[in-house]
Order: sequence, then structure tokens, then C-alpha cells
Amino acid sequence: MKPGSQIKVMQIIARMNVGGPAILVADLIRNLDPSKFETRLVTGFCDENESDYLDEVATDINATRIPGFGRSLSVFKDLKAFFLLILEIRRFRPDVIHTHTAKAGVLGRIASFIAKPNTKRIHTFHGHLLHGYFSSPKVKIIVLLEKFLGLITHKFVAIGTQVKNDLVQAGVGNTKKFEVILPGLQDLDLHSLVEARKNLGLASEKSYVVFIGRLTQIKRPDRLIELARSIKIEYPSASLLIAGAGELLPKLKEVVDKEFLPVTFLGWRNDIGTILCASNIAVLSSDNEGIPLTLIQASQAGLPIVSTNVGSVSEIVVDGVTGLLTKVSSEGLIRGVFSLLKDPKLAEQLGKSGQKRARELFSSDAMIKRHESMYSQLL
Repeated sequence: MKPGSQIKVMQIIARMNVGGPAILVADLIRNLDPSKFETRLVTGFCDENESDYLDEVATDINATRIPGFGRSLSVFKDLKAFFLLILEIRRFRPDVIHTHTAKAGVLGRIASFIAKPNTKRIHTFHGHLLHGYFSSPKVKIIVLLEKFLGLITHKFVAIGTQVKNDLVQAGVGNTKKFEVILPGLQDLDLHSLVEARKNLGLASEKSYVVFIGRLTQIKRPDRLIELARSIKIEYPSASLLIAGAGELLPKLKEVVDKEFLPVTFLGWRNDIGTILCASNIAVLSSDNEGIPLTLIQASQAGLPIVSTNVGSVSEIVVDGVTGLLTKVSSEGLIRGVFSLLKDPKLAEQLGKSGQKRARELFSSDAMIKRHESMYSQLL
């Protein structure tokens, strides 16, 4: 790279489904200093039951789409995607290749090592697959694969300290190779409670508990159903909002309709600010997480949070200060939500503290500057 020339950065992610990784990658693409960085996004296609962030929200971002480079595993399609990746890397000739998500991390780093060995390779762990996804033998294979890929990776990025610690403890890299960069978000588009509920067609007198996210097994939406059953009995003036989609959505709707549970399904929407401003409490029920951006957004909106204590959630939710962390169980989640429904003053206090903390720690500008510095230092 010539002195004074732009640093060419290729961002590679298997698919830009609506969720945390897509939001952060889009923010990088939009906001890296164009006088210093030339960026390109390479991604695949979402599954039929997923919403594509590039189509739904980030319509301003151009991407190179690679067929077969998505969620599903297929030897033929993955090989085809691998060779197409090699071609794209040779065309763009990046100085830095930054991969996101597991599949892109494997194919992207190996393809870059073949296509342009002197490229600096970075992989971001937006979470990890060590808990809740696979059996112990499969996890051992994943760890071995990451150890191998670590040999051709110049820098690991973890989006939370707990994520980094879990990976280091498993033998994936060491603390020197890791950099923790907390996710940063743009300011949320906020509304009054009255206006937000009017826009969504919600009752003005109810208390709403909101979940925003993918409806997949790792998110444990079955716990949301248990919560709704308890709300129906104990708090008839409350209701549950579920904003999101996924392969479990049809099953969830079937249970809700059959049992007449107080649940409103909103689907995927790009007006997250409106949904949060219409709500009273944000909830997360997962078995495993990285550092969920929806909880940062909930804090931006001033909502108290009740979440299972998994991954790096505790870096967003300070137990008893900005929300409540519970055991990884339906019972813990229900107790946490009910304690805030019983005590609106406590809920308001936690929400205000969380809003202040979100402004201080999770700014988009800080995240962008950390990435710019990392790219420059590697070269």
C-alpha cells in the first residue's frame, strides 16, 4: 500500500439477516472515513423465513452478493461460494479482510489466504457457538477449526469482554490477539408513549413487555410463551409484544391462538424506536448471546430490561441498576418481569439509569474510531 493512499477494506458476512451483526456491519460500511478507507461488502442471501437487512433497512448500501453464501450448509454451494470469494478478493485486492459470523469466518479467511496472502485478516466474534448450539464433540471440532484459522488471522475482535474470555478459555487465540470493541449504535428515533401506541394500534392503558429478535431455538421463545401464560393469569392488564420472525414463528402463533394468550406479533419492522417507546419493559430469554443490540436500543429508549444472564449481556444490563439479570429459566424471567410490573417506580428508575449508560458506552462514533485505528495499525 502506498503512503497516503486509501486502505481497502472488504467486509465479508454470510448473510445480512436483520440482527446485530448486520446492523454493525452496515454502520461500518456507512461511516468509515471515505478519505482514508475504501470499503466493499460481500455477502450472501437470506433464507425464506428471514428478513434481509439490506432490503428492509439499509437500502442505501451496495453489496456484492454471492450465491450459496448464506445460512444453510451445502458442500456444493459452499464450494461454489468459496471460489467466487477468491475471485472477488482478487478483483478488489483488499489491504484488510474483515469477516463476520462463523461461516464467513471460515470461507473468507481461507479464501483470502489463497487469493491474497499478504492481506491482513480480522475476524469478529459477534458471539460464539460454544454454548447452546451444538453437542460437546461438535464444539471441540469448532474450537480446533478456530485454532487453525487463528494461525492465518492477524486480529480477533470480540464485541464483549465475556465473549472474549469464553473464547480464550476454550483455547481460541490469546488475550494479545483479541481486541474488545463494544458495539455502538446511532441514536434511536424516539417518540412519546401515546404517539407510539397510536402508530402501532396498541391499547393506551395496558403495560407492554416487548421482545425483539429472531424466533429461533437459541433465543428460547418458548420462555416467552410461559411468560405470556403467567401474565394472562396474574396481570390481565399486561400484554407481550413480539417483534421478529424466524422458523419458530408459525408454531408460536399456533400456541398463542389456541390458548388465547395476551401476545401481539409485530413481525420484522424497521421502526424499532416506535416499538420500544410503546413498551414498558424489554425482555430477552436466550440460552446464549453475544452482546445483543436490541437491549442497547431498549436502554436508549429508557426501558428497564429483564434478561437471562448469558454471554456479554451483563455488559449492557447492570443487575439492579439498569435492569434485572435472571437465571437461564422461564421461572427466573417471569419473576423478574413481575417484580417490575409490581413496582413501576423501580422500573422507571432502572430505565433512566440504562439510558444514561447507553449514551456513555455504546456510541457509534467510538466504535467506528476503534475500527479505523485497528485497520491502520495493522498496516
